[in-house]
Amino acid sequence: MKKIILTGDRPTGNLHIGHYVGSVANRLKMQEKNDYEKFYIMIADTQALTDNADNVDKVKNSVIQVALDYLACGIDPKRVNIFIQSQVPELAEMTMYFMNLVTYARLVRNPTVKEEIKQKEFGSSIPVGFMCYPISQASDIVAFGTTCLPVGEDQLPMVEQTREIVRSFNATYGDVLTLPEAVIPENKACRRLVGLDGNAKMGKSLGNCIYLKDEPEVIKQKVMSAYTDPDHIKVSDAGKVEGNVVFTYLDAFATDKSFAKYLPEYKNLEELKAHYRRGGLGDVKIKLFLNNVLQDLLKPIRDRRKELEKNIDEIYEMLFENGRKAREVASETLNKMKDAMGLNYEKFLKTK
Repeated sequence: MKKIILTGDRPTGNLHIGHYVGSVANRLKMQEKNDYEKFYIMIADTQALTDNADNVDKVKNSVIQVALDYLACGIDPKRVNIFIQSQVPELAEMTMYFMNLVTYARLVRNPTVKEEIKQKEFGSSIPVGFMCYPISQASDIVAFGTTCLPVGEDQLPMVEQTREIVRSFNATYGDVLTLPEAVIPENKACRRLVGLDGNAKMGKSLGNCIYLKDEPEVIKQKVMSAYTDPDHIKVSDAGKVEGNVVFTYLDAFATDKSFAKYLPEYKNLEELKAHYRRGGLGDVKIKLFLNNVLQDLLKPIRDRRKELEKNIDEIYEMLFENGRKAREVASETLNKMKDAMGLNYEKFLKTK
């Protein structure tokens, strides 16, 4: 059986390089393999509102920005259904049914939820919608019969919660829903890219990321400010690679071709790391190298994005049409669920 792939992002701003290596790059690989039956990418505006209810314009305006980022990276709208979550109201009804299969205690234990509550500093004012968004995410996944989820490492607890909900529903009402599997990047450095400041999480709200649309001078400025080894004061000092943001990014982005083009005195990243560890290699040199690597990656994305911005209406039309198609599929799944639960009253009346 061919795979059914679903993934997505919350529209709270433009996508950054953490999104790229954590998920988008995997999506592009899957797109090219062409071994799937259906491929969905959801712009999760409803989920974005769980902690942005007082800033709807931010979410609304970010929807098209995220769509532009997808297309600029190379996602092909002829092969992948990119749609907006709120255009598929069936997802909300599914969420209501799933809520009865999950305890509050289980939601509180979810590591991703716990971390985000701490990061967003909710205190005791946690919106109910935010607490329940792992359940909403489960609806997004099962609605399309998803078998394969390309995600970053930080989303694994969310996928596991979805799997628990699927098992619970199937055990209670019958074998109706498909059990999804997560797919994370093979490169460990890509699974959860740290922020430029060394923060364990790269985030739009933290201001420690490089956006896919950033201009060359902005990229360079951000790279040159990246956290390295605070004890590596002089060029002659031995430096630490572990915890050094520049080397973490090089792990994620640099290739042997990068060295041949920009730093030919080193064959590969391991040689560069060895030199830094023994001393005699300055931070400026490695930052300039990283800047060149990222400029090569982001220039074609940025150029394609500028062309796409000339046809915004066409992109909205594509999103709305895809939303209609996605809704048809979600409606079929919802009807199967309601049949299994005995809630399809229209079907009952037609038999009388």
